[in-house]
Amino acid sequence: MLEAIIFDMDGVLVDSEYTYFQSKSQMLKEAGHEVEESYHFQFMGTTSEYMWEQMKQEFSLPLSVPEYVEQMTSLRQALIKQNGIKVIPHAQDFVKRLHEGGLKLAVASSSSLVEIKENLETIGLADYFSEVVSTEEVTHSKPAPDVYLAAAKRLGVAPENCLGIEDTKNGTGAVRNASMVCVGYANPAFPKQDLTFADTVVATFADLDANKLNNIYQKVRESHA
Repeated sequence: MLEAIIFDMDGVLVDSEYTYFQSKSQMLKEAGHEVEESYHFQFMGTTSEYMWEQMKQEFSLPLSVPEYVEQMTSLRQALIKQNGIKVIPHAQDFVKRLHEGGLKLAVASSSSLVEIKENLETIGLADYFSEVVSTEEVTHSKPAPDVYLAAAKRLGVAPENCLGIEDTKNGTGAVRNASMVCVGYANPAFPKQDLTFADTVVATFADLDANKLNNIYQKVRESHA
């Protein structure tokens, strides 16, 4: 029985990926390494620490990972201050419909807990999510299932009765590894992602509600029975 929907945040509720792309590209360029935007796609759905650990090794960067994360955070905050937080189309109404439909809602994100809460407050959705979990609170980041399992536990719902919504390979992998039904969100305005771990893929939230997600959930569970 479907009892809860667990959302990723970046790329599902808010369009924050551009801030990561631009800040990292700028920092790498200043360090003498120009990269295409597509270079960053591999890190979508991972933590800032993981990204910089990989780039520090690849480009033999001199500073520590925490220093690069701090620099990136400052640049991202400047971009957000300049452009504001961009909401994914139809996400706000979608969340409100699910809440009205009686489903428990949570966020399971690779972003920091502070950033998650600030974003939800800014876009007017904080009151609709009873639980918010950051990867910084668990042992392993996505595609490990830790953050999704933690969200389910806090909701008081068994993982098999949850559906997760993600937009990246790492994210959908985390939902799959948590034994939850996974809906992949393929934003037409975003670079195409590998969503093969998702049970179904949607390109808009405009026409989704609790009943439609329950139908998706039931079909997946019946096919795996």
